Parts: sequence; C-alpha cells; structure tokens
Amino acid sequence: MLKIVGQRLRSLRDSIGFSQMKMAKLFNVGQSSIYRYESGEASAPYHVLIQYADFFDVSLDYIYGRTNAPQGIIYKAQPKVEMSHPEIEKFIELCFEPKSMVNKRLRETLRQMLREQQNE
Repeated sequence: MLKIVGQRLRSLRDSIGFSQMKMAKLFNVGQSSIYRYESGEASAPYHVLIQYADFFDVSLDYIYGRTNAPQGIIYKAQPKVEMSHPEIEKFIELCFEPKSMVNKRLRETLRQMLREQQNE
C-alpha cells in the first residue's frame, strides 16, 4: 500500500510542477519526509494525507488507491435498519407522546417507513 500511496502523492505533486521542497514547506514537514512518503519508504501521517487531499481536491480513496477517480467512491450511506432491534423501538417510543392518537399514527407511519426501507 505504501507504494501506491507514494505514487499518487508524487503524481499529484508533479501535476502542478512543485518540487519536494516546495511541498515540504507547504505542509510544514521536511523535504526528506516528502521523499520517503513518495518512495514508499515511510507512511505519511494522516494529517499530511488530509493536507494532500484538501490541497489537490481529491479523495483519500484516490490517494490510497481504492479508486482511480480523484473524486472518490460514492457510498450510499443508508444502513439497513432492523425493525427487531430493541433500540429502534425504544427510540420510536421516546419520540412521541404515548397517549396521543396523532402520535400513535405517527409512530405507526414511522415503523412502516422503516419496514419499507428494510425491504429495499
């Protein structure tokens, strides 16, 4: 993994014609550190990788070689909800006034929506 990260870091730097020294000054690290990151001799700390990602407007997925698209992988952040999970039921009950008929309908509607989401 160090090899692909190093290749990506060097490629990004080369794409704008910056020297290792200029990158080092920009990210407040030593030039020898930039050399070690790019050559795969050392792993860049997370804060340096984030600086690269922000500066070059690329994703960490791209830097890590998880994708060849600089904008990264698009994830569907939609976890499946298990209706049988007691925490979900407890949460629903806490959200609504127990004796209100309107809230009873809202609770049932919410449960139905969660069941539909689970079946997708």
